[in-house]
This record gives sequence, C-alpha cells and structure tokens, in this order.
Amino acid sequence: MRAIVVDRFMEPAELAVREMAAPALHPGTLRVEVHAAGCNFFDILMVQGRYQVKPPFPFVPGAEIAGIVREVGDGVRGFAVGDRVLASAGLGGFAEESVVPARSAYPLPDAMSFEEGAALPIIYPTSYAGLIDRGGLREGETLLVHAAAGGVGVAAVQIGRALGARVIGTAGGAEKCAIAVREGCEECIDYRAGDFAARVQELTGGRGADVIYDSVGGDVTDGSLKCIAWNGRLLVIGFASGRIPEVKLNRVLLKNISLVGLHWGAHAMYEPARIGETFDALFGLLAAGKIRPLVYKTYPLNELPEALAAIGSRRSWGKVIVRP
Repeated sequence: MRAIVVDRFMEPAELAVREMAAPALHPGTLRVEVHAAGCNFFDILMVQGRYQVKPPFPFVPGAEIAGIVREVGDGVRGFAVGDRVLASAGLGGFAEESVVPARSAYPLPDAMSFEEGAALPIIYPTSYAGLIDRGGLREGETLLVHAAAGGVGVAAVQIGRALGARVIGTAGGAEKCAIAVREGCEECIDYRAGDFAARVQELTGGRGADVIYDSVGGDVTDGSLKCIAWNGRLLVIGFASGRIPEVKLNRVLLKNISLVGLHWGAHAMYEPARIGETFDALFGLLAAGKIRPLVYKTYPLNELPEALAAIGSRRSWGKVIVRP
C-alpha cells in the first residue's frame, strides 16, 4: 500500500509517499480503507521529534481517519465490512489502509462526508472535554477562544455557542476573523491590530472572560491573564506559538483563577469511559445541527508536506485534510 513512512526525524518538507506492507489485523481491530485523514499541528512536531510521543521507527503518522471497513478482527462486535466509519487512529492514518482499535471507531453519520468525518475525532473531543469537563463552561458565561479560526478553535467556538455562552474570538487577520464570526463568535479580535486583552475588557465591561481556551501559549497566555474574570478558568490546550509560558502565580491568587490542563489523548489510559460519553454528546450536537466540522482544503497524500505547511505557517483555517 502507499503510505507516508517516517524512518528518522525530519522536516515535514522531506515527507514522501512510499510503498509498504499493509498493517496486520489483530483481534479487536478494524482494517479501514482510508478515504480521508485529518492533519494536526502535532503531526509536524512528531515527525520532527519534538512531540511528547516518539514512536519507534519506522512509523506512519496520522491520528484521525474516515473511511470504509474492509476487514473485521476477531472479537469485534457492532461493525461489518462496508461500514462507513471515523476513528482515532493514534498512528497510521496517512496511508491507503489503517488498522485501528474497534473501540476507537464510530459509525460515520450518513449526512457527513469522509472529509468532515476525518475532521472530528481529535479536535471536537478536545474542545468538548476542555470546555465542559475541565472548564465547567455554563450558559451565559463569556468564553474567549484564541486561534478561533483554527481547527480546535472552530470546534471550541461551535461548542461554546451550542452551550449558550457568549463567545469572543481572536485570530490573525480579517479573513480569519470573518470565519470565526460565521462559526459562532459574537466578535473576533484581530490580534495583529492591537492589544486583544484591552479589547476583551471593553467588550465585557471590564469584567473579563469567564473561560479562556488557549491552544497558543506564549504571549497569548500572558495577555489572557490580563483579561480573565474573577473565578475565571484558563484552559491550557497547547502551545502552537512554540513558547511554553511561565505564569506569575500572584495573578492566579488575586483573581481566584483556575489554571486547568487538558490532555485528551491520555483519557484512553486514565478515563476511558469518558471517551464514549464525549462522542455520544458530540454526535447529539451533530444531529441537532449545532456543530459541523469546517474543512479548509483537501490535499492528495503526496502533497502532505504542503498540507502541513499550511498549518505550520498559519495560512489554514478549520481543518486540513489529506485523501490517500
């Protein structure tokens, strides 16, 4: 089969399609013909050797897929050959076939395309678990979403709006701000144009945001601590800026702030029951028309370097997809 094979740490521009043997099917797994695979910022870090997870060589990156079941492993119930599915693959998504644990796969709703299906398995559970389980976002509260036109950002905006929150976003440039507003932000602040913290204070009458969804880190986190409300919750989702910030704890004390981390990938080890509950809730929001994955562009597999470059350079919005 054709796949992206990483046999050493490298830059994304060096990634290329190779021929390799199809992965073996094991009990409890499904062999899926991959019709679409989602790209994530951590894919860049993983192939560079800068991510916290370092798979043994050689490996095929790609953590989320949508496709058609071609083979069902022993002990699997609820799936049959020919089923349309989406799945959290962990690894192996950037290939024509992927073998995934059946427990990580879900039926792809008829109304969703493969591209939309591949855009859901990581960013939507991340945003849902962050906002609800960790952030305790409530109806009527103000939610500030950084990088609101990006993959996890759009998911957070849509979910926050579905929960009845007042959603404010930040993004880089007028085009991305327009996308964030279209997806549910009451207002989006162009962080390139000035001090976003001051604008958040203006929009909230000096009160600040109750929950701040921060996947950026760096200077964005520093600014967030200036515009967070009393009893506010700062959700630490990631560090796309490349700088892990250091927080001055006097700010945390003076405003009763909670700093809350979210590592969705670790739920499989520590809280596996929450995974199914989270996906059930997300499929309910999908059926009600309250959330919908937003796809920026779909690339062929051999253009994966270009797809990852679109993410790394912040050109993209929504979700970047490849089609093996």
